[in-house]
Amino acid sequence: MKARNQIAISEFLLLGLTEDPALQPHIFSLFLSMYLVTIMGNLLIILTVSFDSHLHTPMYFFLCILAANDICLSTSTVPKMLVNILRKDQSITYTGCLCQVCSFIIFVGLENCLITVMSYDRYVAICHTLKYTVITNPHLCVFFVLLSLVISIVHALLHTLMVLRLSFCTDLEIPHFFCELAQVLKLACSDTLINNMLVYLVAVLFAGVPLSGIIFSYVNIVSSVLRMPSSGGKHKAFSTCGSHLSVVSLFYGKVWGYTLVLQ
Repeated sequence: MKARNQIAISEFLLLGLTEDPALQPHIFSLFLSMYLVTIMGNLLIILTVSFDSHLHTPMYFFLCILAANDICLSTSTVPKMLVNILRKDQSITYTGCLCQVCSFIIFVGLENCLITVMSYDRYVAICHTLKYTVITNPHLCVFFVLLSLVISIVHALLHTLMVLRLSFCTDLEIPHFFCELAQVLKLACSDTLINNMLVYLVAVLFAGVPLSGIIFSYVNIVSSVLRMPSSGGKHKAFSTCGSHLSVVSLFYGKVWGYTLVLQ
């Protein structure tokens, strides 16, 4: 295949979910509805927590950040897809594609870090109840969010800058509705061994370390709850973890499903 230098690349083609013109209006309506529900639902969470002083706690602070991150994650991919369907144009600029790659990695990484931080918050709330307000003070909460953001940005920039060194072939069709790193790497004509090794290495770190932290937190939580004498206390302790466990299940469920789709 004839390779082109990356500077000469003007655009990629996003093939989307289907090439059937008859299905495009239905896909547009479905994704627009899902996008609006996502935006409104997360905005409702943010507004509710902001205006209710009883919810001004570390757990709900992290939940607000998670909601804002979910809005950003959806906005990084879905609007471009909707615009392409309306214009009947599958193209996305080279710069736009790299921006999608970078932003998607940032927001997925940030969500991963946030649910780990939330598990630590639940661990402190249950296992160190009397010291909870001292340990999880506002400064520490902001620090955790900023640290998570920095880690996610560095992670995303690392992958994006590594893509800049690649040359691409004349076939620039991405079988997806947005620019995803693995799909972009498949289009490269130059050697992507280093890129792929970096993807697997960072994926193991980003999946293994947070998941280990979550498991560690909940092992200690369960151990602490089982030692409680009253059943009411056990029920209350477990109920405080319900929302976080739901978030964890949804996140890793999405990641697992997304991995199956890409395969």
